Amino acid sequence: MSHKSCYTNPGTGGKRPRNDKGNKVTVVLGAQWGDEGKGKVVDLLATESDIICRCQGGNNAGHTVVVDGKEYDFHLLPSGIINSKAVSVIGNGVVIHLPGLLEEAEKNEKKGLKDWEKRLIISDRIHLSHRLSCCSHVPMTLFDFHQAVDGLQEVQRQAQDGINIGTTKKGIGPTYSSKASRTGLRICDLLDDFKDFSTRFKNLAQQYQAMFPTLVVDVDGQLNKLKEYAERIRPMVRDGVYFMYDAINGPPKKILVEGANAALLDIDFGTYPFVTSSNCTVGGVCTGLGIPPLNIGDVYGVVKAYTTRVGIGAFPTEQLNEVGELLQTRGHEVGVTTGRKRRCGWLDLVILRYANMINGFTAFALTKLDILDVMDEIKVGVSYKLKGKKIPYFPANMDVLQKVEVEYEKLPGWKSDTSACRKWEDLPGKAQNYIRFVENHVGVPIKWVGVGKARESMIQMF
Repeated sequence: MSHKSCYTNPGTGGKRPRNDKGNKVTVVLGAQWGDEGKGKVVDLLATESDIICRCQGGNNAGHTVVVDGKEYDFHLLPSGIINSKAVSVIGNGVVIHLPGLLEEAEKNEKKGLKDWEKRLIISDRIHLSHRLSCCSHVPMTLFDFHQAVDGLQEVQRQAQDGINIGTTKKGIGPTYSSKASRTGLRICDLLDDFKDFSTRFKNLAQQYQAMFPTLVVDVDGQLNKLKEYAERIRPMVRDGVYFMYDAINGPPKKILVEGANAALLDIDFGTYPFVTSSNCTVGGVCTGLGIPPLNIGDVYGVVKAYTTRVGIGAFPTEQLNEVGELLQTRGHEVGVTTGRKRRCGWLDLVILRYANMINGFTAFALTKLDILDVMDEIKVGVSYKLKGKKIPYFPANMDVLQKVEVEYEKLPGWKSDTSACRKWEDLPGKAQNYIRFVENHVGVPIKWVGVGKARESMIQMF
């Protein structure tokens, strides 16, 4: 690969010119607490994309895509893997659980996914989430020691503070903790000197056993398994930085990035500590794939027409009443990854404005509008008050957020079925008013409106 200098003549005091060349990356991010329907938007865009990437998170994410009446569930694989003409990339910012990846692929193969391993690229810088046998005399009974630690930490929090975070117990936090403490193991380590990898693996297991004496592990059994996984994934592993550089600076290509989780679950900007362990806002795209900010193009935020969250934590517009139950039932609000019922409430525009401040959305995709079809009246949270005074920000402190009073605007329901609508003109006037109300109050245009599960149920506005 040749690199010509783009500096001016040394000694002339000239500045390096900004290089705006190269393919732009389109990004799809969740704008609430997750479960907004990102997979559906990614699937829509993936049909025209050459490369589809995951940049952060792990198998704590869950995206459901419906194609030709078949429902596919993805946790680690980019949901664009369905596109047989595109390459899918799992970037360095993801933490990967190899048995989980292979099991997920096999499940989706049974539903019709073909040749996925020929079009999947795995970054060699990805950190591994490890599986260990729970006891040496049952070598095929496996559990993930990062997952086990995740569960044990939740038990400790409950015992000490009387409250837990409500994690998915998929081991994501402990894996990112190993990464941050520089004790983690990466794909490149697994594929290099296995003797050195084995020593480091044993040391990591011993560290966790020292912290959690009840943790019983079959290290040798798991190392044998990891050796098998290494050979299975070896053809898929590439240097992710160089791959993305060539993709961006080579011939014209459409590159798509699907975010996992969402803005309010971001480790820095979310409702901490009830968050995930990675940056699921736009900055995570650059660090999770190794691409420059100037190559970020359109950033689409996915928004449900109401609000949901899984687990515990502040939720200002939550409806612990028949409205919440109706949304939960009509919306089939159960987590793809956890199977937990989602908490439900009215749409919160304070959250959307806050997410837009961080991500700079080009446009929104508003999903599940049809769930509101039966409502006589629809409320929208437009601002927060604290001690009787309106506050112009989204509180960082969760105790403060618990105390805010939501100011609502009431809009009339349209009381008609929108699920068959396929263009803007098909939507009832009051549904159109609801959409325009959201656009005007947040200052972000809505490009798509979802009125059902299938790919064709996304109405494109412009």
